[in-house]
Amino acid sequence: MAADWLGSVVSIDCGLELGVYQGEVSSVDHASQTISLRQPYHNGVKCPVSEVTFSVMDIKELKFLDIQNIVSKPISGQRAAKQPSIPSTVCHSQSSRSTQPPVTGSSSHFSTAPITILRRGSSNSKAVSLTTAKKNSVRNGGSGGQLRSKNDECFGVGPDEDLDTDFDFEGNLKLFDKAAVFSQIDGTSSQRSRTQHHSTESGQKPLSYRHDENILEGKPVVYRQITVPQQEGKEYYTDSGLVVPSISFEHHKRLLAAAEQWGLSPGRRLETVGVCSSQMALTLLGGPNRLTPKNVHQRPTVVLLCGPHLQGAQGISCGRHLANHEVEVVLFLPRFVKIPESVASEVNLYSGTSGKQVSSIKDLPTSPVDLLINCLDCHENPLLREQSWYRSAADWANQNRAPVLSIDPPVGQQRQTVEAKWTLSLGLPLPFADTESSLYLCDIGIPKLVFQEVGIRYHSPFGCKFVIPLHRA
Repeated sequence: MAADWLGSVVSIDCGLELGVYQGEVSSVDHASQTISLRQPYHNGVKCPVSEVTFSVMDIKELKFLDIQNIVSKPISGQRAAKQPSIPSTVCHSQSSRSTQPPVTGSSSHFSTAPITILRRGSSNSKAVSLTTAKKNSVRNGGSGGQLRSKNDECFGVGPDEDLDTDFDFEGNLKLFDKAAVFSQIDGTSSQRSRTQHHSTESGQKPLSYRHDENILEGKPVVYRQITVPQQEGKEYYTDSGLVVPSISFEHHKRLLAAAEQWGLSPGRRLETVGVCSSQMALTLLGGPNRLTPKNVHQRPTVVLLCGPHLQGAQGISCGRHLANHEVEVVLFLPRFVKIPESVASEVNLYSGTSGKQVSSIKDLPTSPVDLLINCLDCHENPLLREQSWYRSAADWANQNRAPVLSIDPPVGQQRQTVEAKWTLSLGLPLPFADTESSLYLCDIGIPKLVFQEVGIRYHSPFGCKFVIPLHRA
């Protein structure tokens, strides 16, 4: 019975580790339970050895491939029934399988062959004959010819021709002119090195950039973009390094007068100062970390100390905006027989908020508050410091020990009565004395041509903000 196997072409599946072998049966040994294949193929590639022997323990599935009669004669059902019987000793295995994997190999040789599959684990170990060929009309008329023509077009020869011939590596290496290629590479690298060496000697930067460098050539940055007629004052610097010179109080008055002629009235300027200073105060109070709907029981408290002048009106406007943002505001404004119209209009607007207004120092909070805003001083009348209400308010501010923000304070040689932690200047800074107060600059909306009228070459240093910090040299 073993002689019936000899010469048959089979496909042996040995699992994932060993793979699939195909070849012609050369011998079957009943005693050792082995089967040998002549001229074997392993996973579609021809093996370097002429014969391979398999043990029954390694065989997962065995299939018969009838290749010789595919083209010579049509396949009949009787031929599939006349397949030689397979010894049960070779077919026996411990594990059982019910799956039927496809045949491994070239589709042009094996896909149309009748396959006899031996299913292991059955009681009688019978061979089941299956035919996987498609209809002859479809196979012979359409896809087969197209497949062969595609193979010929792609490979030039049949895909399975010259498989017994080894690849000529030495002959193919001779076709590669290594000397010419390497000389070209060396020439390119030497030219690049000469270019870099020349740029280094000439003082130019070599053409190499870091990840944070711009590869586009840009104009050099001009940090002194604001110039004033007299450079005798102090100079300040922004965070980006721009130079902001200071101007005298007389020059500042001429600048504001020119802005009024262009239409920037004191009322419009006052409102701008109120908005910008309130925004700065909200940031100093904690911003979104402090002013949230969930934190209504801990709203910050701000006390405004204002006098009967334009600076006082600016402070009242700031208090109105703070009160509109749910800040507890207390406004101190002493009683006067006559007050300026700007102050009266701001007090009228402030009365419509939830803020509190007092005229006596006794009515101010006794406990420390979150922020003090000082608007007691003015530029035109320094004698206000000698009045009793001014001295009382300054003493209360120094005893409260709350951080102080001064809005548009005057420039004086003598020491400030109320020491400020932050100072807000308008338009261009004044030459303040060197103190521990941090200086900030507010954009009050003066056009560029207004600066030119008073002899100032101006380029806005504010960028995307309306209030910026200034640093002393």
